[in-house]
Amino acid sequence: MGRTMSPFLSEPARAALARLVVSDTATEVPDPLSRLYDIRSLLAELEAEPATLHAVRDALADGETWDEVAAAAQLKPAAAKWRWQGTDEEIAARHEAGRKRAARPSSAPTDLPGDSVADVARKLGVTAQAVYLQISRGKLTARTVELPDGRSYKRVFLGESPAKPGESPAPATD
Repeated sequence: MGRTMSPFLSEPARAALARLVVSDTATEVPDPLSRLYDIRSLLAELEAEPATLHAVRDALADGETWDEVAAAAQLKPAAAKWRWQGTDEEIAARHEAGRKRAARPSSAPTDLPGDSVADVARKLGVTAQAVYLQISRGKLTARTVELPDGRSYKRVFLGESPAKPGESPAPATD
C-alpha cells in the first residue's frame, strides 16, 4: 500500500499544479481567463501524466482487479482497460487510432442528394418507420446512395413521383 518514494508527478504536472495553487491562494483573485487557463493546464498535464499508468500497473501487480482500478479512477472497467491495458506500444496505438477516429468528419455527409429519412419524418410530422412504410408502398421515392468509402445512405426525394411498377426511378440530381 504505502510505498515511500520521491514525488511521483512529472515536472510539467507539478509546475501546472503549483501555478494553480498560487492562483488559488493569491490575495487578489486572478482574472477569469487566467483561472481557466491554470485549471485546464493542470487537467491536461494530469491526463497525460505517466504516474497514472505507473499507479495502474502497480495496483494490478499488487493483485487489484480492473474493477478496483476503474473505481479508483472513477471510470467504468472497459474505459480503464482501454486507457491502460497492454504494453506502452499497444496503448499508444489504441489512443492514436482513437484520435484518428475523432478527427474524421461527421459520420453522415451533408452534401447528399435528397433528404434523410429522419428529415423527411420531421417535415411530414411522422416517424421514420412511417417514412419507410410509405417508401415500401411506393408513395415516396427513395434511393440508396453509396459513397466511394463503402458507406450507404437511404435518401428520400419528396419532389419526385414514385416509380410505377416496371419503371426505373428517375436519376438523382443535386
